[in-house]
Amino acid sequence: MGMRFKDRAEAGRHLAEGLPQFRERPDTIVLGLARGGVPLAVAAASALYLPFGTILVRKLGIPGREETAYGALAWCQGDVVRIVNKPLKEHVLAHGISQAALDAVEAHERAELLRRARQYPGIENDLRGKTVILVDDGLATGATMRAAVEAVRASGARTVIAAVPVASLEAATSLARVCDFMMALHTPGKFHAVGAFYDRFEQLTDDDVVEQLEGAGAPRAK
Repeated sequence: MGMRFKDRAEAGRHLAEGLPQFRERPDTIVLGLARGGVPLAVAAASALYLPFGTILVRKLGIPGREETAYGALAWCQGDVVRIVNKPLKEHVLAHGISQAALDAVEAHERAELLRRARQYPGIENDLRGKTVILVDDGLATGATMRAAVEAVRASGARTVIAAVPVASLEAATSLARVCDFMMALHTPGKFHAVGAFYDRFEQLTDDDVVEQLEGAGAPRAK
């Protein structure tokens, strides 16, 4: 299978090794996509001596095939950014999934996004004029990362970097078009699931994320 990571923290440290030009760089912040990107953001920010935080994202999954995203939502600075893969959505509608079913998915994911916004620390970051490094544990479709990119740009980020340990070739190519810089440590020819590239890939809880985000926003101690 090629490159594997022990866990998300190790993957975050590897990301930092690939971004030495941002070490202690002023007006730069690392944001992990919640939930899975948060441990990577904490580890990467610690190694680069940068402040960190999170950006809230939710995938819009196709009913019955929830792992396949037809779009995504991102919450930043109180606003929700929505992106949709229009050709995929039209294909889904043409093959028996109703608009009402898609609307129900979006309503559910918006509610979850707003619930997390009320609970998670590390989400109120002034991004105006800053370089934002967006970090996730991997990209399958890239939908949530694309939404995160659009959200931080709308919040005034000057430069947007996407950094992940592993990505499908399709997702990496798509993100490269909308970021100032896209870094994927591994783009395997055969991509099945992000978790397949980790020895430990447990599901994270709200408590896990909140604990890791305590003290977010300040550079890590040297």
